[in-house]
Amino acid sequence: MIPKVVEVTPLDGYKLWLRFHDGVSGTVDLSAELWGPMFEPLKDKTLFAQVAIHPELETVTWPNGADLAPEFLYRAAQHLVAGDAPEAARA
Repeated sequence: MIPKVVEVTPLDGYKLWLRFHDGVSGTVDLSAELWGPMFEPLKDKTLFAQVAIHPELETVTWPNGADLAPEFLYRAAQHLVAGDAPEAARA
């Protein structure tokens, strides 16, 4: 089954806090992933902060068309210590 992102909150340092359809949540550090013509523009913090969930792909996407495989995000979220949801996500 392909994991589905249901909530995303951009954090400092090119990190995303994510929650998936099965309740798994965690913070993913994307700072090492922002290379190449599609992802380098995301080094602009204003653009990075515009992350959203694509309604059909059910993964994160940005206005410039960049998106990430939900499987990659799911594995990354599980490998890092998942803490509580950030304050912005609790509101």
